[in-house]
Amino acid sequence: MRLSFLAAIGLLAPASGLAAQAPRPQDRLPNIVHIIADDVGWDDLGCFGAKDIATPNLDRLAAEGVRMTSFYAPHSTCTATRAALMTGCYAQRVSLPTVLFPNSKQGLHADEVTIAELLQQRGYATALFGKWHLGHLDPFLPTRHGFDIFLGIPYPNDHVPERLDKEGRTRGFPPMPLYEQERIVEQPAQMATLPDRFTERAVQFIAQHKDKPFYLQYSNIETHTPWLTSRRFHYQSKAGVYGDAVQCLDWSVGRILDALDQHGLGGDTLVVFQSDNGPLVHEYPELERIYGHAAAVDTERPHALREGKYQSRFEGGTRVAGLARWPRRIPAGSTTDAMIAGFDWYPTFAGVAGAPLPKDRVLDGMDVISLLDPTMSPQAPAREVLWFHEGFRLVAVRWKDWKYVLPPGPKGKPQLFDLAKDLGETRDVLAQHPDVVATLEKLVAEARADLGDGPDASGTRRRPAGRVE
Repeated sequence: MRLSFLAAIGLLAPASGLAAQAPRPQDRLPNIVHIIADDVGWDDLGCFGAKDIATPNLDRLAAEGVRMTSFYAPHSTCTATRAALMTGCYAQRVSLPTVLFPNSKQGLHADEVTIAELLQQRGYATALFGKWHLGHLDPFLPTRHGFDIFLGIPYPNDHVPERLDKEGRTRGFPPMPLYEQERIVEQPAQMATLPDRFTERAVQFIAQHKDKPFYLQYSNIETHTPWLTSRRFHYQSKAGVYGDAVQCLDWSVGRILDALDQHGLGGDTLVVFQSDNGPLVHEYPELERIYGHAAAVDTERPHALREGKYQSRFEGGTRVAGLARWPRRIPAGSTTDAMIAGFDWYPTFAGVAGAPLPKDRVLDGMDVISLLDPTMSPQAPAREVLWFHEGFRLVAVRWKDWKYVLPPGPKGKPQLFDLAKDLGETRDVLAQHPDVVATLEKLVAEARADLGDGPDASGTRRRPAGRVE
């Protein structure tokens, strides 16, 4: 590959000198709070234009920090995005591109160095409250991958005994387990009570670790179907049960922000919010048969982006709301349209903590702190290229403002969209821009050479997932 292309997609580690700079010894290392929402759409927050869902705490986060309007989840499904967030790589690179189920034997490989492990080595206390979804067997649990504390569920809240396959047969899933550390403490977990319990544990963790740096990953569950919350959130939004769940999430964010402020940690804490993929936009009869209105998708609810969860060709599956607040570094009320991907947090978090990045492996993320803090010098180059996959299959490439969508089958035709002029991807302009298409075809070929294109086309730089036989 050309060096310029490698630099553009962040395959050189560290991506800039900024990542390697440790803070002065007399400075306190910043706390890091990473809030990962589940299945929340790009325009489902007030600060991104939602009128039917009230999100005052997320709006506050935006007002006190930066909105990232071209922020991408690394994939359109849960496991793959989380694998990318934890490793700083495309999920295809670490061979976890598809959803893991309670009968899966795979998980995050022991040789992967997670962001939690990097921060642990810098003296950070680390905790995860909420959903994990990178393997439920013992070798794959969060406590084996850098988290001191784990209270949560190992996979989504719809992976339960009532879940049938499309033919109406049981999938044989066990009751939902609630883990504390590596021990099941409740089974079946009382799902509607968990958002409150996870939030309170997050608040306790902040109080208990206020005198040392910490990394808190809060991974909410209630915005994933079924949308289950405590009664006080019922019928509170104008967007149905899904909107109620987003407002419950917003309450949790408010509690976490208040806890930081209560202990005087707001200025010393980088808070990042994102979703793991876009929203459900089509009917899901398999779940609606089980949960009724708690899984009834409002297919008439409009969205600015095309399509949603489970597909990566169009923006609605992967382009999500991104927010970051760090009062001492990020200007309040700012906005960036720079292309930023979820796996960029890996080198960014490492950089602000002064944690050296692994040098023995490919990383796809790049340190983006200077894109959020325009006063920094030097400024890291903005990302120009991003690949989109469904499983191991390459389905689209974005280069600058151009989105090249590959056909779903051999008889289809590719499409080209100018996202600067057509955010909703409604006008195919492929015929008008043969020069752009030629550039994108070269990027497609390079993507295939690196990561392959399908499960049997391994590419040159994939790493294995963990597996227990």
